Amino acid sequence: MRKDWIVDISYEAESFQEIAPESLVEKRVFAVLEALEVEPCELSLTFVSDASMQELNKTYRDKDESTDILSFVQEDDLEDFCWPELSFAGDSTPPVEVRVLGDMVISIDTLKRNAQSFSVEVDEELFRLLIHGLLHLLGFDHASDDANEPMLVQQEQLLMKLGGNKR
Repeated sequence: MRKDWIVDISYEAESFQEIAPESLVEKRVFAVLEALEVEPCELSLTFVSDASMQELNKTYRDKDESTDILSFVQEDDLEDFCWPELSFAGDSTPPVEVRVLGDMVISIDTLKRNAQSFSVEVDEELFRLLIHGLLHLLGFDHASDDANEPMLVQQEQLLMKLGGNKR
């Protein structure tokens, strides 16, 4: 497993770590990035309540309701941005360019409801949402929630390839 990806994970409430433990989330994100052969990158992931997600959804999508996941792609004009690498005495390793993908926000409340609604384990639904959000950060999109949408087909194929079940 590659270690040149940076994933900053945060939780609105400490109890959310029980549903989405940091070590599991990082493992799942790394598995998806590896399967998609993504070069070194950085992203952030925040787990929030439905109330916070509703606020974000209203602010950024003009929808006054919660949703399961929002992905915020890094601005295009910063596409070539690279964090400077610090060089220490005796360090002969060249700097690694790190692409900043963006931010993902997942509602823990909606995640749990989705898992129950689709009769899948919470862990599997979490994996599905992580794949979904990462695909968005990598430039994929879908016009509807139709399961035949190419991005959603790719999402389910990735999930099955990485050990989940198709819903």
